[in-house]
Amino acid sequence: MLPTSQPRIGLLAIRVSSDKQGLDGDSPEAQREQGEAYAKSHNIIITETIILLESASHETQPMQKVIDACKDTSKGFQVVLIKSIDRFTRGGGDHYSPLKRQLTSLGITLEDMYGVIGKQQINTLEHTGFKYYWSEFNPTQKSEYLEAERAKDEMRDIMSRMIGAEIRYTQLGYWMRQPHYGFRSVEVDTRNGRRTILKPNKKESRFIVRLFEMRAAHVYTNQQIADELNSMGFKTRPIIVRDKYDRTKIRSERGGKPMTSKMIDRYASKLIYCGIIKEKWTNNEPVKAQFDGLVDIDTFNEANRGRIFVEIDSRDTITIKKRKVPEHLKNKKAFNPDFPYKQVVACPECNKMLSGSATRGKQGVYYPAYHCARKGHYFRVPKAEFDQTIEDFVKTITIKPEYIDDVLAAISELWRERQARQIEANQQRLEHRESLQNQIKATVDRMRIVTSETALKYLEEDIVGVESKLAQLNEEIAKQPDIEAEFSEVLKYAKYILEHLSEMLLDLSNPLRKAAFFGAIFNKVPTYAEIDLRTHEKSSLPEVNELFRIRTSYKSTFGDPTGSRTPVARMRTWCPNH
Repeated sequence: MLPTSQPRIGLLAIRVSSDKQGLDGDSPEAQREQGEAYAKSHNIIITETIILLESASHETQPMQKVIDACKDTSKGFQVVLIKSIDRFTRGGGDHYSPLKRQLTSLGITLEDMYGVIGKQQINTLEHTGFKYYWSEFNPTQKSEYLEAERAKDEMRDIMSRMIGAEIRYTQLGYWMRQPHYGFRSVEVDTRNGRRTILKPNKKESRFIVRLFEMRAAHVYTNQQIADELNSMGFKTRPIIVRDKYDRTKIRSERGGKPMTSKMIDRYASKLIYCGIIKEKWTNNEPVKAQFDGLVDIDTFNEANRGRIFVEIDSRDTITIKKRKVPEHLKNKKAFNPDFPYKQVVACPECNKMLSGSATRGKQGVYYPAYHCARKGHYFRVPKAEFDQTIEDFVKTITIKPEYIDDVLAAISELWRERQARQIEANQQRLEHRESLQNQIKATVDRMRIVTSETALKYLEEDIVGVESKLAQLNEEIAKQPDIEAEFSEVLKYAKYILEHLSEMLLDLSNPLRKAAFFGAIFNKVPTYAEIDLRTHEKSSLPEVNELFRIRTSYKSTFGDPTGSRTPVARMRTWCPNH
């Protein structure tokens, strides 16, 4: 060993257990000051300091990075200085001994500031002039091992108290993790002390609410929803990726991406958005959160279209039902624009929803139709005939005159809500445009002081990318409707629609939206027989909403509305007094 009077080259190893300790700067700085003072008084020259912001309770020990740095013989390290053994490892003697043995094999001494690790090596055969690997030992080895085990026990006690409390509070409905997109963490006083709950994040929650609203309407595709959210300025939350060992170093930044169609399903299925926690700490059982979600249960269920269904009974027992889609149906659409009415019209035999498909004939021609073949019966109507039946029935629907004023009042309120939402969305788009413009300006300012051609090339590429986004955003802004239109014109148009309801229902270009409006007419799902004017004498009329009435005197475009009836029977059908 070197005499204590001779200076030794040392590496100061600092470790703290959490990011918060490291980023706040308290614990690492305290260890640095203590280490520098110790080194000065013990004639150690610190040439390098490694700060590790990671728990030492894992199987992979963070101090391995320190040992790997010592393998560089050009640095000439003679001693590794640590504050204490629990800063070196929390894994007990099983981890402490191999780590220290690696340093010993490199000829480097491990030294702590509390003096637990002895510097003396004793050879039991020194009087003979011989030395073997088993004859040389450190008298403090046992106490070092015991200190390492004590650090492990202390870690176990700390983690048991902390994780145990977090599990308990999670099961009570509080939030112990990073907030999901659309939320922010807030500490509030509760009967269980000061606990963390989630509150809406103003900048993010509007995107999630809009996503659920559009999904629940059943008339938008995932891509249309994604395009709408991106036009409003949606970007995923930025994520900073730090070094595995040195958490003060930023390796990369992720996030800031636009919404995609695949992400829509992932966001829509998160139970936390309707105020329900279901995770490992709740034993994968649903728990009502101690805070409100961003949407209500009904909207959540509608948005997930039956694949995930949340049910809460009178005892506040939560049931999550997941419908597993069979393999042979995974590529089929429940809301298929080719057969939009299969979700709003039922089979007259079994009252179940109709199916829709196109069968191939012998000559290779496809014949689309709505059909049902459950429980031994077979019902099938060609798509063209089915669509004609829908059109004929729609033309019999009118709004009761006594409800027109109420409907106009409701339309006025909805228009104001839509107008307010549109103003907010437009404001966000303008702010997003200003942000992009500022980004271009900042990049141009950087180009004025950069001399490297490579750097200038990358900066120019950045500007081109931002300008492309800006042009797309300007196009989206130009497409937005004029929200300053006179409200009287809106009401006039609404009144026209009420007087020509059938035209509105039949002229819509979106088949899914057309089917959704058609389904809203009824209090319960009608069967095909109930909406077929040619057979309504043989079946009851469908139960429509109280706003509407059915004019049974309407003459079908099929010509003879009864098919095989006599002219007298047809006259009775068309008679207003029938």
